[in-house]
Amino acid sequence: MKVLMVGPDRGVHGGISAVVNELYDAGLGNQIDLEYIGTMKEGSRFNKLVVAGCAFLRFLVALPSADVVHVHFSSDSSFVRKSYFIKAAHKFGKKIVLHQHGGDFKNYYGKELDAKGRKRVKNILEMGDVMLVLTKSWKDFFSGIVDQSMIEVFPNGVRTVGCAASEEFEKDYSKILFLGRICKDKGIDELLEAVEDIYRSGRKVKLLVGGIFEERGYREKIASAGAFAEYIGWVSGQEKDKYLQECGILALPSYYEGFGIVVIEAMLHRSAVVASCVGGIPDIIDDGINGMLVPAKDPKALEESLIKLIDDNKLAKELGENGRNKVVEHYSVEENIKRLIEIYTNLTCD
Repeated sequence: MKVLMVGPDRGVHGGISAVVNELYDAGLGNQIDLEYIGTMKEGSRFNKLVVAGCAFLRFLVALPSADVVHVHFSSDSSFVRKSYFIKAAHKFGKKIVLHQHGGDFKNYYGKELDAKGRKRVKNILEMGDVMLVLTKSWKDFFSGIVDQSMIEVFPNGVRTVGCAASEEFEKDYSKILFLGRICKDKGIDELLEAVEDIYRSGRKVKLLVGGIFEERGYREKIASAGAFAEYIGWVSGQEKDKYLQECGILALPSYYEGFGIVVIEAMLHRSAVVASCVGGIPDIIDDGINGMLVPAKDPKALEESLIKLIDDNKLAKELGENGRNKVVEHYSVEENIKRLIEIYTNLTCD
């Protein structure tokens, strides 16, 4: 079975690339004939256009021999870019798996597009044979656009087999970790405000910010908060594991979020997670049981939740332990690979 998979370049800093890399690292490419085509790299608009054009030509060459085409996309330009690949695969009569990664698709579809644009999106989505979405709430949303029978809930997964036994590491609950795109929509302003107030209350606290700067001004803002915040760069692999094992708390106060793979990565490492009650996050976190949910854009609520964990390490440890158990049970990339192969097989046997 040959699967032609399309998504952002695997070196791009972002959630979809992280998901694809997890699938590769867990051995998907060893079980099927898998070819991956990256349609986007970070850089100027011109460079992105060149990359997309070259990717499409490569896609057309590989398409005739493919049994299944698996397309990863989010919203806005990501969806527009992938629409050309979807239409080409449909024209060739290929089986198509659409893999939607949430993001701001609700705003994109409901507010940024007119009636004609929404109809165009609907037509493209209906070219798929199976549509994978991250959570039940996303299934409910897309059921208003396409036939519900083609939609499957397919949450992101992380490698759980052989994962380091993080209980061997001493957690520091005065250290709060943020990992992701550094921009307003990720709630960085609220997080800095909350941690500054905690610091000024006399508590020992340190915010470690990892990621890439997507908006101007945040590098200077974090640097000026040096007494309680530190930029650690983009971290991955063993370095990321080290921070996840060391930091007792992970904060993700996003304005919107498709799923937030960093949430389950932190839970797997027994970190207590404080995250916004947006997108697919409430499907992952049971508030007060395996993490804490706060309203988006509410620095005071964020501060209060962080203080609870800093002051009550027993509670933080309990949330972390429950979080790890949930990830092992529900968010295993090894199980995701089994499901993907079953989906591919069912499509090619029709």
